[in-house]
Amino acid sequence: MSLTPSSMLDLGTKIPYFNLFNTIDNSFHDVNSIEGEKGALIVFICNHCPYVIHIIDKMIEISKDYNKKGIKSVFISSNNIETHPQDGPIEMKKYAAKKDFSIPYLYDESQETALKFKAACTPDFYLFDSNQKLVYRGRFDDARPGNEKPITGSELRNALENLLNDKPPLEKQMPSLGCNIKWKKGNEPKYL
Repeated sequence: MSLTPSSMLDLGTKIPYFNLFNTIDNSFHDVNSIEGEKGALIVFICNHCPYVIHIIDKMIEISKDYNKKGIKSVFISSNNIETHPQDGPIEMKKYAAKKDFSIPYLYDESQETALKFKAACTPDFYLFDSNQKLVYRGRFDDARPGNEKPITGSELRNALENLLNDKPPLEKQMPSLGCNIKWKKGNEPKYL
């Protein structure tokens, strides 16, 4: 299991435009359709990564909770399905049903969206305010497979609470850690 840190996109970056296929209901979602009254949380995940699997239930719980408070969430999978077919759209739809996602699970076939966000790993978290400016890019919490720390989502939750309460972005933001995104040949980013 390869451990890759997030690239830590600059705070204040405007949310990159995307229009991606939602594997749950076969619709398309663009940036404007996922904006909540207070902001948007975009998380790059995949079905097979142990770092995602370890925290997915708490991620879903937090996403549902903050959706009710005006911060919409979306999960995006950008993995190369030629090398990792378990992360393809059909398997994504099955996984979303199994885990009872109530938020879009989008497929980034071209990997252009991951590249625009400078995404590096799964999970990789990006929280944007209502002006579409990045206010958090960091880890969920310090729980990892095998380290026996409780899964709380405390660091992401603190960022979400700051956003809800119109406070400035957290000063200390630790990179997310997880499996590297499985890039198509020729798509490997220069920022890694």
